[in-house]
Formats: sequence, C-alpha cells, structure tokens
Amino acid sequence: MKLKFVFAAVALAAMVSSCADCNKTSLFNGKDLNGWVCVVDSASDVPASDVFSVEDGNIRIEGNPFGYMRTYKKYGDYQLHVEWRWIGEGTNSGIFQRVQSGDKVWPAAVECQLKAGRAGDFVMLGGAKIAEVECVGEFPVKDRVGGECEKAVGEWNEADIICQGGKITVYINGELQNEGTSEYKNGYIALQSEGGPIEFRNIYLTSVE
Repeated sequence: MKLKFVFAAVALAAMVSSCADCNKTSLFNGKDLNGWVCVVDSASDVPASDVFSVEDGNIRIEGNPFGYMRTYKKYGDYQLHVEWRWIGEGTNSGIFQRVQSGDKVWPAAVECQLKAGRAGDFVMLGGAKIAEVECVGEFPVKDRVGGECEKAVGEWNEADIICQGGKITVYINGELQNEGTSEYKNGYIALQSEGGPIEFRNIYLTSVE
C-alpha cells in the first residue's frame, strides 16, 4: 500500500510539472534568435547581427548602436519572466512592453527600465502614456517604488512583468517595483540595446491567473 502511495505521489508531481510546462511559452530557444526581429538605429552602419547574438546559450546585446530586438508576434495578457546580467559594468538597457507597430529606434512602448541602479522604473517611449503620471517631455518616467533591488554586476537578475489589459506590474528579483496603466492592450515585447553589453536568458510567458 505504501509503495502504491509513493508511486501515485510521484505520478501526480510529474503531471503538475508537465502542466506547468504546458502553460509556459518560451520566447528564446537558447540556440538562435528565431522568433525575434532585430532593429538598429537607421543612422548607424553597424549591422544588427553585430549587435544581437547568442553566446553560450544566452542572448548577448552589445548596447551600441541603439536599437532593440522584438518578438515576431504581438501578445495580449501575460506574465513575462526575463533574467539578465551585466557584462563588465552596469550600464543601460530595458524591456519594452506593448510595443506598437512601426519599427524605429524609439518605438511607442512602455519600457521597464533595467538601467543599473534604476531597474523597475517606467519610461514612456514614442509618445506612449500611462495614467498614473503626467506624461510630458520626450521620455516621461514613473519612478520605481520598491527601492534598491539589483544584484552585483555579473550576477543574474530576474524581472517578472504582468500585463493584463492596460495594467502593467513589475517585480525585480521578487520585489514589487512599479505599476501603471497603459492605453495599449497588446503589442510586441522587446529587449533593448542601449549603453553596454548585457546578456539575457530564460525568457518565457505564462498565462495571467
């Protein structure tokens, strides 16, 4: 009887794990940039292939020239998980949510800031707005609320971003950092090139509960 109980428990755990995997949509296969569109500043003569690459199973973004790599598909409601680390020194990058059509160096989107020392700020790009702050100027900012949350250069950080309707909620390393309400209900997801070398891994979506 005890053996049967153990077997049933193991089987149930396997089923739960399998269901969790079924609920996950991976955006990066660990091998190449299939499923992504790479965009660099049109004023630069550096090809996108020199800016965005895969090294040792991680996405590497050089940071110069400015640009971003976005998903080929648009997404509506989701929870996004992304891990990142700085290479050499902490500089600047971001994760764009609700990116609208029309590829240009500053697309209409809400940026989850990854800039060293400011991870979790919101930056409104390309005329995007959120309801919680007065969005004036070229790059309006909604400051993070959770304070210092980042790990040392070279260590992996985690961002978990929930997009549901217009609401966007950001956790950095498990700490709530920001919330805002965008006018956009769907869009592309993008990783930014700005500042210096950065690596990304374990990029996936799960459904919003």
